[in-house]
Amino acid sequence: MTRKRLIIEMGMGIDQHGQEPTIAAARAVRNAIAHNALPGVWEVAGLTDPNEMIVEVQVAVPYPEQVREAEVLAVLPFGQKSLTVKSGGMVVQGRAIASLNDKNDEMLIAVAAVTVWVEIYS
Repeated sequence: MTRKRLIIEMGMGIDQHGQEPTIAAARAVRNAIAHNALPGVWEVAGLTDPNEMIVEVQVAVPYPEQVREAEVLAVLPFGQKSLTVKSGGMVVQGRAIASLNDKNDEMLIAVAAVTVWVEIYS
């Protein structure tokens, strides 16, 4: 068996209020997969179950130690999922609004890359 990379999808996500890096990260992953269909998983790679895909997610976000892994991976509908979180993304000064439970005026921006791998029997 040989592992082959099928697709890499990139996305960006923002949490404008609440200062939650998990929300920004999950939005980046959702953005990465939002406009994709993967018929090649069945038609080319020959998988019979979408959970046979290996889905590796990399996210760069401010305050990576605060990211709740399960919530980010829950965005993905299928696959054997893994997540690597790194420090990165961006913090932009916004406007704190008390009624939105802002802790400060930071807007958090995350970037994500979602790589789909398949095992090919040779």
